[in-house]
Amino acid sequence: MIDTLNAWQDADKTKCKGRAGFRAGYRSLLANGELARRADLAKRHLQCCDLCARYCRVDRIKGINGAVCRIGENAIVYSYGAHYGEENVLRGKRGSGTIFFSGCNLRCEFCQNWEISQKRTGREVSADGLAKIMLQLQSQGCHNINFVSPSHVVAQILEALLLAADQGLALPLVYNTGGYDSPEALALLDGVIDIYMPDMKYGDSAIARRYSHARDYWRVNRAAVREMHRQVGDLRLNGNGIAYRGLLVRHLVLPNQLAGTERVLKFIANEISSDTYLNLMDQYYPCYRAKEFPELSRLITAAEYHKALAIARRFGLNRLAE
Repeated sequence: MIDTLNAWQDADKTKCKGRAGFRAGYRSLLANGELARRADLAKRHLQCCDLCARYCRVDRIKGINGAVCRIGENAIVYSYGAHYGEENVLRGKRGSGTIFFSGCNLRCEFCQNWEISQKRTGREVSADGLAKIMLQLQSQGCHNINFVSPSHVVAQILEALLLAADQGLALPLVYNTGGYDSPEALALLDGVIDIYMPDMKYGDSAIARRYSHARDYWRVNRAAVREMHRQVGDLRLNGNGIAYRGLLVRHLVLPNQLAGTERVLKFIANEISSDTYLNLMDQYYPCYRAKEFPELSRLITAAEYHKALAIARRFGLNRLAE
C-alpha cells in the first residue's frame, strides 16, 4: 500500500503559523484507543438515534430509517472526489476530498442539491467501503477529507474513520454541515474533527420551520456553532493558505432578508469571534420548490448582497472567504 501518511505532503508539512507540522486530532485518539471507544459508542447511539437534532429515536441498526434523513445502518454515498468548488482555503491546488452523503436532516424548500439531499440516490457503503474512499482521496493528494451533509451519518463516519486511520489516513477532516447538529453527536466528534464548516441558515426559528421544516433551528444552530468553536477555535491556515484547523461559517443570503443576516452576523461577531472565517454566499437561486413561495422565487439583488457585506464589516467580520 502507498504510504498514505505522505498525503499531507510537500509544503503542507511546513510550519503552520508557528506550529511545526500538522497532526490530525483523530491520530492521537487512535493511538490511545479513544477513537475505537467513540466509534463503538456512536454505533450504540444508532439504536435509539439522537445523532442529529431531530431526535427521532428509531433503531437504525435494525434497518429502520431515520424519520427525516431516511438512512438506516449504512451511509449512502452519492459521489466523491477532488472538489474545486469549495472555499480557496479548502480546495488549494489539489482539491478538497469531498464525500457527498445522500439524505439530510433538513428539508430546505430551496435546496440546490435536492437530488442528493431529498432522495436516497447513490450507493450504500459499508464502513470498510467508506474507509477505502477516504484513503483513495488521500492517495490522490487532496488537502482534506470533506464530509458533506454528515449530520445523519456521524456513527457511520466514526466507524469508517477508525479503519481508515488504522491504515494511515492523516488528512484534516472537514465537517460540512447544515448546522442542525445535536450536542450528543458533537461530543462524539470532539477531538476528531479538525475543521467545522456549519451553515448558519436562519436567524429566526419560525422562518426555519417554514422553509426547512426545523422548528428550533436558531436555538440548535447557535448551540452547535458555540460548541464547534469551543472545540477547534478560529480557522488557522498553513504557509500555503490551506486550512488545517478551526471554524468556517457559511451564510447564504436569501431574498427579502429572509435569512436574518443581521441577527446571524451579530451573533457570530459578539458570541463566537470577530475573527471567524465567514463565507457570505451570494449564489442563491430559486430551485427545488422555491417557486411555490413568492418571496423565494427570485435571485438576490446586488443591493441585498452589498447590504449583507456592509453588515459584516459593521460587526468587524473581516475574514471573508474568497
